[in-house]
Amino acid sequence: MTVTAKGEYAIKAMLDLALTDDGETLQPIQDIARRQGIPQRYLEQVLLALKRAGFLHSRRGSAGGYRLAKAPEQITVGALLRAVEGRPGLGGSGRTSRSASPDAGGDLTYLWRAVSEAVDAVVDGTTLEDLRRHAAERRESAKPMYHI
Repeated sequence: MTVTAKGEYAIKAMLDLALTDDGETLQPIQDIARRQGIPQRYLEQVLLALKRAGFLHSRRGSAGGYRLAKAPEQITVGALLRAVEGRPGLGGSGRTSRSASPDAGGDLTYLWRAVSEAVDAVVDGTTLEDLRRHAAERRESAKPMYHI
């Protein structure tokens, strides 16, 4: 499976919002872009697609920004990717075997289908809450230890 920059930016932005979410505070787009190293103009397009898909609430203006429309445990990575990639399934590499006949063992369609299904199972089984928890654990373990 190939995840485009758009898909990766969607996941990073949504994770950023999950990490800063208090249920009410809106996060300005420029803050999300700066924290995640995403070009703001590109992030605008990504967040608009996520808003259309029902994952975000937003408000315009100087006090505007974005916040999650659903709880992080209700949002799967697969749903985010499909919302911004614009395709019904994540699929595998989309490959079809052009070489030898199935009798000669050259037809690998079953393999790519299995890979596709495995990838779909992982992204559809991983929630934004799973990613948030993992990020929080990594941040906690990276803190320096002071011993006296």
